[in-house]
Amino acid sequence: MIDPPTGPARGGLLPGLLAPLARPSTDHTPLLAHAAARWARWLPYVLALAAISSLLPSATNVLATDYGLNVGLAAALSIAQTVPLLLAVSRPLPAWWMIGAADLLTSLLILTTGRDTSSSWPWPAPGVVGYLLLMLPLALRERRRTLLSVWLATTATSLALSLLGIRADVGSDNSLLAVALTGAVLVLGGALRERAEAQRLLAEQEHISEAERERRTLLEERARIARELHDVVAHHMSVIAVQAASAPYRIAGVPPEAAEEFGAIAGTARDSLSEMRRLLGVLRSEESGTEKAPQPGIAQLAQLVETVGRAGVPAELAVLPELVDALPQAVDLSVYRIVQEALANVVRHAPGAEAWVSLAVDGPALLVTVVNGAPPARAESLEAAAEGTGHGLVGMRERVRLLDGKLDTGPLPDGGFKVAAVLPIDTPREPAA
Repeated sequence: MIDPPTGPARGGLLPGLLAPLARPSTDHTPLLAHAAARWARWLPYVLALAAISSLLPSATNVLATDYGLNVGLAAALSIAQTVPLLLAVSRPLPAWWMIGAADLLTSLLILTTGRDTSSSWPWPAPGVVGYLLLMLPLALRERRRTLLSVWLATTATSLALSLLGIRADVGSDNSLLAVALTGAVLVLGGALRERAEAQRLLAEQEHISEAERERRTLLEERARIARELHDVVAHHMSVIAVQAASAPYRIAGVPPEAAEEFGAIAGTARDSLSEMRRLLGVLRSEESGTEKAPQPGIAQLAQLVETVGRAGVPAELAVLPELVDALPQAVDLSVYRIVQEALANVVRHAPGAEAWVSLAVDGPALLVTVVNGAPPARAESLEAAAEGTGHGLVGMRERVRLLDGKLDTGPLPDGGFKVAAVLPIDTPREPAA
């Protein structure tokens, strides 16, 4: 992750560059702690132990044999240089302080022995390897400014010890190699960290975008249902108002009290209709001309099936004739919309497949079933060329939930798909007087 720009540090350039070394990352989660596999979560500790078990004896031997240090002192210095690698799994910057101090102390003690040796100076080879291993978890955890400060501190210390070694004629200089390798590992680790962070942020953004798309699709479908319900309820409220207002004129001998009651009913219906239109008026603001047409129902299913057939999906319709104009208007409209969306999904996802639409009455419920077979072997989904919203079933669920019904959808063993809805039928719709 790219650090935000900051102003110049107070107290001079050098304190500003070294200040990040005193502020380690607050994230102490071990590396790979969020991995799904258990073995992956233990992998950093296993690698650290393997590095320690390999470097500890070799560092002790090199310091004692090649540099002439006391064996006990060499072992103590080697432990200080390698064991903090375990700490680096979760707290790499404190581990750097420990290992860096041990490496510096080792070089100073080597210098004081006064031994003329051809070994590397100022950093023994095992120390360089351990230091480079430390740089990787450090780069994966700390900020870019901290990594720069670590590299500058390493460079300054290496150059200072190199000058001391030249004066004392101690060993062959490896300071530039150590500085170059340290910088390379820090750059590589930092690049991996920033790439992983960018992928994480991208995944989070995609998740947020998908949730927003689902929410927007749901709200749009609810708004569409609300508009259609507005039409249904407005029709019935208008009929109530007209019937109540005209009752004293259509029925002879209506008492004045009853006529007054009819007038109150008509007034209440008109007030309710006005209030409903005012509350739902915002949903009508973007209506197109086609939405102002009469709402479809079971009677239009035959035309819908014929249209789908022209789109390359042969479909059969089985519906009892007595169901036409016999259902509540809300159920009638919902049945049409469910069948319409189900057949549209067949056209999009299984072009060329056969489909069957059936409506049947089971006691107080209406059974709506739309089943399609497997598409032809070479048929390609239209969604491959133009990605759809992927939320076609949202509207079905909302409509079924509105009517207190049940919806069952899912693939079939033969490669087809099934949409089955159970919609309660309270009472048949009575024609308006």
